[in-house]
Amino acid sequence: MSHQIPSDPLAEMIATLDLEPTSNSASNEDTFIGQSQWMPHGRVFGGQVLAQSLVAASRTIEQRDVHSMHGYFLRPGNINLPVTFSVDRLRDGRSFSTRRVQAFQEDLPIFSMIASFQEHDPGLEHQDDFPENIPDPESLPSAAELIGDNPHPVAQYWAKARPFDMRHVESAIYFNVEGKPVAHQAVWLRALGDLPDDQALHTAALAYASDYSILESIYRRHGIAWSHPGLKSASLDHAMWFHRPARVDQWMLYAQESPSAQGGRGLALGRIFSSRGELIATVAQEGMVRVPELK
Repeated sequence: MSHQIPSDPLAEMIATLDLEPTSNSASNEDTFIGQSQWMPHGRVFGGQVLAQSLVAASRTIEQRDVHSMHGYFLRPGNINLPVTFSVDRLRDGRSFSTRRVQAFQEDLPIFSMIASFQEHDPGLEHQDDFPENIPDPESLPSAAELIGDNPHPVAQYWAKARPFDMRHVESAIYFNVEGKPVAHQAVWLRALGDLPDDQALHTAALAYASDYSILESIYRRHGIAWSHPGLKSASLDHAMWFHRPARVDQWMLYAQESPSAQGGRGLALGRIFSSRGELIATVAQEGMVRVPELK
């Protein structure tokens, strides 16, 4: 496995999501193994194991699409080790299927998730409106343009190693926080290139990207940038509801807000829209947020 910034981050993500089935004679569960991507801090990116778990569950489903997933991050993952995924087929009903996925490294669980899948079923339709006064993504600077040649490994990861082009509607908070201390923001995102015509892959990649900036509405509310000295943060849990199919190689708007922060934790909510205004998914995540001067 490479321990440096990949030359093609999108191809690396797609390869990471291509899990290999393995045999497990001691259990009736389906098992898969996946590789881990390089990260500058040495811990597995939460969005990676989230998306891989969804892929593992999807491999045991036919003709049903995921509509919700609820997961807990249990331990930090090690980028130097592969991840084993165990899928328990909890239920296959007439319209819904439920799967439980456990992700392991060295026989210890690092992530646990339950996901539900449904056959297509027509019914009532409504959605939130697309946010107002949102500039076109092409008019906003990319992370690579904002960060430039900053030599810090984390800065270079933000600029060059992520498989998504991410453009903040408000100014980015990589190094400082501009404007009023508000608990909301919006980010345009799109894969760096075209993905195959595989909806399950696009859905997994959407879950992958949903973990990138979701906690930033918490930081923005308190004027804290990612580079704040001593800042420690980690995803604790992640829930996601998939409303409509979408392609992640087209622009999507991720509108985010934080209703509360307390006890070294913060809650963030997100809505992901297509550029046509369709509500694609809703996200909720609680994260650990520790600022050294508040200890």
